[in-house]
Amino acid sequence: MDTAGDSKATFFRQSGWMMFATVAGGALMWGVHFLSKKIPEAEYSTLGTLLTATILIPTMPLQMVFAQQTALALATARRNQLASMIRFAWVGTSLIWFVAALVVLAFQGPIAERWQLTSPAALWPTLIVALGCLWQPLFGGVLQGAQNFFWLGWMNILSGVARLGFAAFVVFVLHGYAAGIMTGIMLSFALPLAVGIWQTRRLWSSPCEPFDRRKLLGQIIPLMAGFGAYQFFFSADTPFVKAYFDPVQFAYYVAAGTFSRALVWAIGPLTAVMFPKIVHSTAKAEKTDLMPLTLLCTAVLAVLGAGTLWALGPWLVRLVYKENYVAATMEILPWYAGAMIPLALLNVLVNNLLAQARFKVVPWLIGLAACYAIALSQFNKSMVTVLQTVIVFGFAALGICAIFTWLKPDSASQR
Repeated sequence: MDTAGDSKATFFRQSGWMMFATVAGGALMWGVHFLSKKIPEAEYSTLGTLLTATILIPTMPLQMVFAQQTALALATARRNQLASMIRFAWVGTSLIWFVAALVVLAFQGPIAERWQLTSPAALWPTLIVALGCLWQPLFGGVLQGAQNFFWLGWMNILSGVARLGFAAFVVFVLHGYAAGIMTGIMLSFALPLAVGIWQTRRLWSSPCEPFDRRKLLGQIIPLMAGFGAYQFFFSADTPFVKAYFDPVQFAYYVAAGTFSRALVWAIGPLTAVMFPKIVHSTAKAEKTDLMPLTLLCTAVLAVLGAGTLWALGPWLVRLVYKENYVAATMEILPWYAGAMIPLALLNVLVNNLLAQARFKVVPWLIGLAACYAIALSQFNKSMVTVLQTVIVFGFAALGICAIFTWLKPDSASQR
């Protein structure tokens, strides 16, 4: 059995690799935004809208559900039941996507008009991207739950390589705009998905064994709701800004958000490595001190990252975007970066609570998320006002999770 020192060394080694892979993959994906210099602001706004639509797909809740189920099944020697769950989820998510795609195609005209898209054709590749956003977290979650961080990291890197490569080809060779870039992003899902499917084949191809679907739903529903609430806090501001501001202003908001959200994505691997370990420790009734360590590291990195954005923001914006982006983006970038600090810490506490199946926090998060949606619809006089709303609710959610984290858990009522 590993000593405490060995466990921490393993945690930092795996976290270090995942942070490198996430930053490398994220930087390559982020490189798509360099293409804004080659397309009109209205087209970049359309691209931001379509990417936002895919952000709202519950990819993080899906991945965390599969990570939790995989870690729990492996810890309790239920490998064949896990194979059944993976196949069931694979078919189920495909059917859900198919129905949703039919609805979107039936109403593509009104949707394009409401979202101020330059062409309804941009929705078509976006639908395939949505399917990739459902499948990739499935297999990524299985890799995470199995603590196969090596190949999970390579999935992130290959996603970035493929996305930037295809998008650049569309813009520089085919002279495409938003619809073409989304087509390139659509094609980029093939390589990382192939890796994920292949590396998890021993788990999903095992002989199937019946599992208790009612019990599974009892675990999945609060997990989806809890992680879904967090994802709503993390991403809901963007579609609200899209609805209340013109395309040019929205383009500046997307630019500030691209830099700021990178903070959470860059330090998120600490939490991603922590989660299956806490699931495993909980299933084995073992004690672990990973959460305080992860919270401290996340806080330090989030503050340092936000400070770096405040200091280097003008140079970074000028590097990626056109000159006319700099002044408008810098008006909101400090607020946006600051808003990501409580959300990064919230990510750690939510993962810790749900990894231990402490689900009493979930209704509180859902209720606060509903209030957050109402607040975003009311406090939108300026983009700074929107971000101030994000900050207030981010700290409110962090406070709620902190209370539940340090309350003594009642295991009988949590499960």
